[in-house]
This record gives sequence, C-alpha cells and structure tokens, in this order.
Amino acid sequence: MPGAKNSVLKLMAATLLAEGEFVLTNVPAIADVDTMSDLLIALGVKTKWLGPHELSLTNSGNISTEAPFENVDKIRASINVLGPLLTHYGQALINWPGGDDFGGRPIDLHISGLEKMGATIEQNLLNINAYAKELHGAEIELSFASVGATENILTAAIYAKGTTVIDNAAREPEIGDLCNMLVAMGAQIEGIGTSRLVIHGSKKGSLHGVRHAVINDRVQAATYIAAVAI
Repeated sequence: MPGAKNSVLKLMAATLLAEGEFVLTNVPAIADVDTMSDLLIALGVKTKWLGPHELSLTNSGNISTEAPFENVDKIRASINVLGPLLTHYGQALINWPGGDDFGGRPIDLHISGLEKMGATIEQNLLNINAYAKELHGAEIELSFASVGATENILTAAIYAKGTTVIDNAAREPEIGDLCNMLVAMGAQIEGIGTSRLVIHGSKKGSLHGVRHAVINDRVQAATYIAAVAI
C-alpha cells in the first residue's frame, strides 16, 4: 500500500522543527509531495530522493521564515509550516494557501489556538504574519476536531514553554503518525490516539532528525479490501 498523502505532507513540514537529516520511507509518488518538497527547498531544507519511495530532507538551520507565494499557492498543506516556523524560528509569513478550497475550511481554530499560546497574528487579504518571542503552554479546547488545527497547535507546542493541552483533538491515524515521529525526534507527547493531547514543551535545539515510515493510505487500503471482497 502507498503511504498516506494526508500524513506525508505534514511529516515533511515537521522537519522544520529540528536540525539534521530526516529520512521518510513509504513516501507516495504523487505531485503533492514534489510541491511540498519545492516549498521546503524554498525555505532552506535540502531534499533528495534516495529511492522510489524514500525521501531525505536535511534541515541545516539556515531557514527562511517567509514562505514564497508561488509555492504556497499550489497546495493547501502548506499551512502546516506555520506551527513549526513560529515555534522554532519565532516568525512565519505565509500567503494564504492554495490547493483545495479554503472557503468551507477556515483556519480560525489554528489562529485562535496559536494566539492562546502567546503568538501575535496579523491577517490581510494576501497573507498571515505570525510572530512570538517565545510561545507558552495553554489549555486549548477545539470547537470541533479539526485535523489541521490539531496539527499546527501540536507542532507549535513542541517548543512552547510549559505544557499545552489540546482537548477535542482530531484522532485520525495521520495525527498519530505525526505524533509518533515527533516523539522519535525527542518530543514529549501524551494521549496519542485520543482526543486529549498533552505536550510538554522541549528546549529549542533538543530535537533531532529521524528515519520514519509513513503510514499506509487508509482510503486506498479500504478500496483494496472492498475490491478483494467482491
């Protein structure tokens, strides 16, 4: 089974949280992976295919906090660089992401959660400018279990001072995959797989690169099982 698109793109964005080399295996051969790779390259991450489904991403620490419009405009998952850039580098300037339509899926929960952690966020018709000298832990209850908001608050909490609690967190397998990679990197996360995530902030620079296998795509797996059953 191919790796999950909805997981691999978020794992790629998480490489902004630590210096070192990350090797992702079971990476699906899809255009969105190349698009996210181009965005990370523009931010300063070096990427290299090691095999058909094995991707190396190296963060040397020389990272730009401004995501270029031409990259962000192509893919909705580009919003996932917001949390890592903000918590690790103190700022993120991102144009409104393209890809799927944002109309029915606003990012209000992302913004309000990050603001509760001490971020200052300015929005206009063109972009989102977020900055914080240091984020702090907070208790955040999502009004609905948003996958994207859970991911951005989760990654932002990695270097936030103190403990962050996310109640009504999304429980999709892709969230668990992201949590597991973050733990392998050195993060402290409790409640993986539940609707209550507890993240104890780590010291900046304490996380490291890892080798991680992307979970299988559950949609394609279900399709395969259904086809076999016929």
